[in-house]
Amino acid sequence: MENNRNNKIVKYRRPLNVNIGMIIFTVILIYIIICVFSYFTQKHIEGHQVKMGSLSSNNIYKGIALRDEEIVTSTQAGYVNYYAREGERVGVGNLVYTLDQSGRLADYMNAESTGTTLSSSDLTELKTEILGFVNNFDPRYFNSVYDFKYNVKGTVLKLANAGILENIDKINSAGLSELISFCNAPTTGIVIYSVDGYEDLKLEQVTKDHFDTKNYEKTQLISNELVEAGQPVYKVSTNEDWSIVIQTDFDKAQELTEAEFVKVKFLKNQDTSWGEVSTYTNADGDIFVKLTFTNSMVTFCTDRFIDIELILEEETGLKIPNSSIVEKEFFIVPKEYVTMGGNGNNYGVMKETYTEEGAATTEFVETTIYGETETEYYLDDMVLRIGDDIIKPESSEKYTLSKRGSLKGVYNINKGYADFKQINILYQNEEYSIVKSNTQYGLNVYDYIVLDATTVMDDELVYE
Repeated sequence: MENNRNNKIVKYRRPLNVNIGMIIFTVILIYIIICVFSYFTQKHIEGHQVKMGSLSSNNIYKGIALRDEEIVTSTQAGYVNYYAREGERVGVGNLVYTLDQSGRLADYMNAESTGTTLSSSDLTELKTEILGFVNNFDPRYFNSVYDFKYNVKGTVLKLANAGILENIDKINSAGLSELISFCNAPTTGIVIYSVDGYEDLKLEQVTKDHFDTKNYEKTQLISNELVEAGQPVYKVSTNEDWSIVIQTDFDKAQELTEAEFVKVKFLKNQDTSWGEVSTYTNADGDIFVKLTFTNSMVTFCTDRFIDIELILEEETGLKIPNSSIVEKEFFIVPKEYVTMGGNGNNYGVMKETYTEEGAATTEFVETTIYGETETEYYLDDMVLRIGDDIIKPESSEKYTLSKRGSLKGVYNINKGYADFKQINILYQNEEYSIVKSNTQYGLNVYDYIVLDATTVMDDELVYE
């Protein structure tokens, strides 16, 4: 028995070993879980700082240029050679082109001008042409490369004009004079070496199909080409007054019509000019606006389609997102029933109440003014109810609360709770509104407002 007691095994219990690291980890884990749970269960209210800004709508249009253009046709068949530069003003009787029935004039002039050198003024003119193209080139308008090509060619032909006039005797001796017709300008204007079928287009004839550039065809008239009798050889723009026609909607057309004159920026060279506004609506209901100019025609004489931007007056004020705007109802009370009182000498009304004995008495009820007209205030409805009677100060006249009206506004959160502030919208687009600043019951620059007005209630705490 004694041996059995000695052989009994007693299990050793280890002492509890508290690991401080495990405790800290557990506490942090619990804290993270609580924070994550709180984040996904609480209401998220995002603020937005009010800043000054402006809104501008998209006022860029592709327009069709309308000019007084006269097409000059050939009186007989032959090879045409131009001697007036495109875009140059010619007077009546100035040489514009020659018509060579033999086709030998160009070769003869090239042979005679082998040793010809350009003067310093001639070189300056060519350099000016090239530098102007380089400085204004825009890859989006690659067709300007071709215009530049023909402009340079026209400049060279103009410089060669003096050569042909000086060599008339040689031409006569070569037996070419009888086969060459010297064609002078029948009228004064700007020479253009292209036709496109839009020369006689008027505002009343314009349709939306005219703006489809895929179907637009422009025929460039090239020197030393064979032409038939009656075929166009050039056209002349006879009037400095010209127009650009754009297609708009009704609201924009009405806005432009009321303005009468609109400042226009030409995107090709960033120049600006004022255009006089007129409108036309065709049988299909399409609305077109014509902008008439008294200058700059020669700059765009070779362009039929011109991209422009309308420089309209932009509204400037406090810029707020439309998601912040809410509409709220208020009691409308005559101003003479609103007074000042209470401990803070704040605005309020004298509300009629009754004692337990049924005796009528008055109680000053402080309320906030959110807006006003010339004769009435918009009062908060949190402390007042429909049917309440208010007393006119220093009088026994009563007014029963019943009239209500709504105001547009936002929730200001400068003080940590949602406080409604009236706004006066000056201009609005799909995303933002411009509101008047520094109004008596409105916003000021750098105020904080609720970004999404649907996420809060009146006087709800935002920051705790």
